[in-house]
Amino acid sequence: MPEQTAVVPRDRIEGCIYTIRGQRVMLDADLAALYGVETGALTRAVKRNRGRFPEDFMFQLTALELDDLRCQIGISSSRSQIGISRWGGRRYLPHAFTEQGVAMLSGVLKSERAVLVNIAIMRTFVKLRAMLSSHAELSRRLDALERKYDAQFKVVFDAIRELMTPPAKDTRRIGFTAKE
Repeated sequence: MPEQTAVVPRDRIEGCIYTIRGQRVMLDADLAALYGVETGALTRAVKRNRGRFPEDFMFQLTALELDDLRCQIGISSSRSQIGISRWGGRRYLPHAFTEQGVAMLSGVLKSERAVLVNIAIMRTFVKLRAMLSSHAELSRRLDALERKYDAQFKVVFDAIRELMTPPAKDTRRIGFTAKE
């Protein structure tokens, strides 16, 4: 299906996806900005519907995870629009939403924009998953080729090493020697 005019550009969404605890997640402040609502409004909507967000859909970051994330964002110039100052005035640690948690958000926010943004986010997650899968497949194929051809090229490498080995030294002396 051809992609409709996106409410939010894909690269902006991709810039909001982080890997935390081995999962690709989006933070509440980033999601609130994409949905066009205040972070507090998003958090309240989630709290009112807490049963829809089990631990594998949403979790709260630890202080250490937040510090690590601040370091990552501070280094990346492409993420300057969501710089670390965003979390500076927060009283609570941010919540991270997995792909399933993000999908659940459109149901609790109940706005047309939330639905459209969620569609764009889901498409981005699917595209990232496909890219990661293709990279993994390419890596597996390369490993297989290396294993397959290492044995065949061993003969070539051995021949090259033999050619590189210097010949045995000739013991005959060349030149004049001083006589006593």
